[in-house]
Amino acid sequence: MVALAALSLAASVSLVSVAQATSQVPLEAVADQALEQDERAWDFVEGITTEVGPRQAGTEAEKRGRDWAVAWLEKHGFENVADEPFEMDTWVPGDLHKAQVISPFPQPLVVQPLGKSASTGPNGITAEVVKFDTHADLVAAPAGSLAGKIAYISHSMTPTQDGSQYGFAGPARWTGAGIAASKGAVATVIKSVGTDWHRNPHTGGTSFPEGVEPIPAGAFSLPDAANLERMFERAGGQPIMLKLTLTPKNLGTTTSGNVVGEIVGRDPSLPPVLVACHIDSWWNGTGAFDDGAGCGIVAAAALNVRDAGQPLRTIRVLMAGAEETGLWGSKAYSAAHIDEPIAVGLESDFGADRIWRFESNFRSSNSDLHAKLASAVARFGVSNGTAVATGGADINIARDQKTAIIDLQQDGTRYFDLHHTPDDTLDKIDKAQLRQNVAVWTQVVGILANEADPIQPPATEPSAPAIMEQ
Repeated sequence: MVALAALSLAASVSLVSVAQATSQVPLEAVADQALEQDERAWDFVEGITTEVGPRQAGTEAEKRGRDWAVAWLEKHGFENVADEPFEMDTWVPGDLHKAQVISPFPQPLVVQPLGKSASTGPNGITAEVVKFDTHADLVAAPAGSLAGKIAYISHSMTPTQDGSQYGFAGPARWTGAGIAASKGAVATVIKSVGTDWHRNPHTGGTSFPEGVEPIPAGAFSLPDAANLERMFERAGGQPIMLKLTLTPKNLGTTTSGNVVGEIVGRDPSLPPVLVACHIDSWWNGTGAFDDGAGCGIVAAAALNVRDAGQPLRTIRVLMAGAEETGLWGSKAYSAAHIDEPIAVGLESDFGADRIWRFESNFRSSNSDLHAKLASAVARFGVSNGTAVATGGADINIARDQKTAIIDLQQDGTRYFDLHHTPDDTLDKIDKAQLRQNVAVWTQVVGILANEADPIQPPATEPSAPAIMEQ
């Protein structure tokens, strides 16, 4: 009797252990709950914007942001949490940002420097402004035609749900200063690449070709750019003289880092699911939309998948450093981990408004999985897109490994009102839309993390490079 009782007890304990080990809460239930009440993403973005604030790449402020994120991940039970350092060339905006029309209509204009801008020195520079309605017009300008002058570049960007107009307006900022410098310009100012009409210039990175010396480069707010353009219309051929004062600095080489953490899967031998965001922001906002919300979304989704039961595959969270000034963290992560295969990469870096479209780069090569994922998120109002996913800026490793990529496209109608401006603050986040992001991400990441079969597309379906945000 005693032996039989002991055997019965042992069997009972064994069955309980097995039940505990294999118990799973339905993923759909966890995702649906996130839609109604998940607060983890909000906790992250509220905390980092309140306790850290702006996180300019390569600076002490970004370091505080990484320390804060490490502590948050550890508090919430992530494993293998680390801050993986890398070195970078560091640019900071300086303190003086002024523009003054000297003639024929004297008045100040609101300006901010662009990343990698040279300094005018504290005394500024004064020169005639030459207007270009488009980036293409600047490209067509004759060599040497801008000698001693300031180039002004406009565009006609308007809001769109998919943010597609960033692709045609962006070159005014991305390459305009370098082209103008190559034609002799002493400085460049642009109409901010944005869609709001506040006196908030949009900053962002610019670039200079090899062999071209950087020149001062700034962005006017949209109202100030419109004012300058009206001046050209009324000047009657008189030159418009502008005094520009920008005092950014290059600090040389400093240390940044990538914050990583994992929800460890039942089979660590399987390639993990990589979910990414970036931890840095520009100095002129608190980095709520860009990209504190993204980090909150991906981390919350990983935790929700864990709540449904330990996933088969490991979920690795990458909060990349120094994205804004040149994708330093994305490149460093890929270089350090290129020999560690990932199953699939996806990133949240387009604000906090609702996801409206699902895309993958394996729609043809793994049609069953694509269809399963698309069907699973349809109840959240997400359509099945036909475009090939190319991935966010911080998943270079997925493109370098030519592996599977998913894009969960967010509504960008408001994004370029806030992007890279002082208005990138917590109050702009709609909690209901943030929760919808978490719900969709929970559903998608949960399916991927429990997929036993290979996810990656064949080599015949490579990933195209994304338009990188800088």
